[in-house]
Amino acid sequence: MKLSSSQIQNNRPVPVANAFGKHDANSHVALADIQNPDLSWDKVPEGTRSFVLICHDPDVPSRPDDVNQEGREVPADLPRIDFYHWILVDIPADQRQIAAATDADGITAKGKPGGISPAGGIRGINSYTDWFAGDTDMAGDYYGYDGPCPPWNDSIVHHYHFTLYALDIESCGLSGRFGGPEALAAIDGHVLDSASITGTYVINPRLA
Repeated sequence: MKLSSSQIQNNRPVPVANAFGKHDANSHVALADIQNPDLSWDKVPEGTRSFVLICHDPDVPSRPDDVNQEGREVPADLPRIDFYHWILVDIPADQRQIAAATDADGITAKGKPGGISPAGGIRGINSYTDWFAGDTDMAGDYYGYDGPCPPWNDSIVHHYHFTLYALDIESCGLSGRFGGPEALAAIDGHVLDSASITGTYVINPRLA
């Protein structure tokens, strides 16, 4: 199976249009346009009954001590954890593309709703749900796509893995409030093939 995009190119920077945050000379970071990128796929294995799409960043700091702190930088040797940016399950077997800006077109404070996505499939919650949990203005369940916004003082470039899974089941059996770990558990043993594209993103101007 092959996954492609006119916006996300392997090991190249994710366009600001697809990001949640961008560099700002005065405040370090500002909100970006946040549109989901276009994706298309082919060479689908025989017997495919649905698809699952997951985008995650494995480079997120495991501790928040230095994150976005003035006069400090997140050390490169700090252990890193996964941050999920996009989960779509039960994408129909005959679907071969997701158009740009169909699942996300602008930042939605407190998150977009769950259920069926205009892009196809069913939305899961992304990790901004946890990130904004203590923020009165932004707290909520963030369903669907919300793009990159690594710490503005991180010392490493972050990597965003867009992975499409072809499954031998029509439905993952997930609904309501589920995230990346639940989606991965649901597809275990049902993956016929997968394909990925990895984009990079950084806000720290020292690394740009």
